[in-house]
Amino acid sequence: MGVTAPPMRIMNFIFQSIRESIFPQGLTTPEAIGSYISFAVMIIFAAIYTYQFVYIFISFVRRPLKYPKTDQTKRYAVMIAARNEELVLPELLKSIKGQTYPTDLIDIYVIADNCTDQTAEVARSFGATVYERHNKEQVGKGYALQYLLNFIKEAKGLRYYDAYMVFDADNVLRTNYIEEMDKAYCAGNRILTSYRNSKNYGNSWVSAGYALWFMHEARHLNNVRAMLKTSGAISGTGFLIDSAIVERNDGWKYFLLTEDIEFSSDAVLHGERVGYCHEAELFDEQPETFRQSWRQRSRWAKGFFQVYRHYGKGLLKGTAKMHWACFDMCMTIMPAFLLTAFELLSVTATLIINRVIHGFWSPTLLGCYVEFLAFGYCLLLVIGLLTLIPEWRKIHCPKWKAILHLFTFPIFMMSYIPISVCALFSHVEWKPIEHKHAMATSDIEKAGKGAKQAQKEAADSENQEEQSVNTTN
Repeated sequence: MGVTAPPMRIMNFIFQSIRESIFPQGLTTPEAIGSYISFAVMIIFAAIYTYQFVYIFISFVRRPLKYPKTDQTKRYAVMIAARNEELVLPELLKSIKGQTYPTDLIDIYVIADNCTDQTAEVARSFGATVYERHNKEQVGKGYALQYLLNFIKEAKGLRYYDAYMVFDADNVLRTNYIEEMDKAYCAGNRILTSYRNSKNYGNSWVSAGYALWFMHEARHLNNVRAMLKTSGAISGTGFLIDSAIVERNDGWKYFLLTEDIEFSSDAVLHGERVGYCHEAELFDEQPETFRQSWRQRSRWAKGFFQVYRHYGKGLLKGTAKMHWACFDMCMTIMPAFLLTAFELLSVTATLIINRVIHGFWSPTLLGCYVEFLAFGYCLLLVIGLLTLIPEWRKIHCPKWKAILHLFTFPIFMMSYIPISVCALFSHVEWKPIEHKHAMATSDIEKAGKGAKQAQKEAADSENQEEQSVNTTN
């Protein structure tokens, strides 16, 4: 006892000091309960999400995977679901036609879904195979993809192509996109996602919030998952699926509001791994107003609830069997919102109870809100900064805007809380987001250059043209 008592006394002293610093003496019972719940949630949150900071560390110390060259003989079908996208679709089709991969091995399919404009005609003018669909009951990209795959199945058979690539009409691809995806596919990745960049990063704090999160998702999450040979997650657009998987599913069978996460969850439960190709970069357009963003993210939040309802049990079983990909997917879908909602509801309930029983609004419990907001803001600011640093050159907007929007990034992300709460108790339907930025990759890059640099490059280009004319003369 003489040997163990001093260490025990020291441990008790340390624990008591920590306890008293977090939970001051003299609290009412509701205050104590609310404080303990808030602290416990913080500990649980840290425990289950610390691994993602390990991912970030790995992304800084190891380079993204690069895949060996191939003989470029695989045949690919590019599928584009478009609804009233006559303005932006041409730039995507041009970028596909301009790929470094042999274009005779790329077939482009466009499903003009409930269009009232010239989307179908525009797509045909670029040589795409176009199918038009008019169905007001079954609305969404999942139904459009299934409709298109049914035609391909009847015309050629689903295994005619080695793999299928899926894009949104507002996307624009780097010229080496399909070449790089082909390398990753031939390296054994039956499902692939790619690097998602933004056309309009600097146009508003909302578009910047989206863009920075997708960069974080690509660089720090999917990139590291690929390194560790576990499964990533499809993020909306820019992904590849092996034709054997498409045939197994008899096309596309994912119709929830977030069909990308539904597909990713189902793939993990079937033992598949979603790979990642960092060198395959695409650009897409993000909403620029908070109203548009609220509508879109309400759909995403509702879709996550749907996915958890349909696939949560299977993912939890996989987690219990120590399947890391199942655990990682579970963390992607739900716990952050559940923990956040539980903490806020608990603090609110104890705050009201304390007011009823003891007759005052507790400063301690009100302080829990402040601590929650401060903790959330600082945590997300760190994540944003750790994304901004390595992706600095890929952010195509004036750099002062990129720095400014770093500080609004946590606000954008924390707005998911009221959005998710509203989505939980409301009816949400799929609604299209208007796209208006028809830009080539060269136009996107110009947006990130200063006025003086842009003028200099324009002057250099004019000089080169004049020299070329003089030489010809």
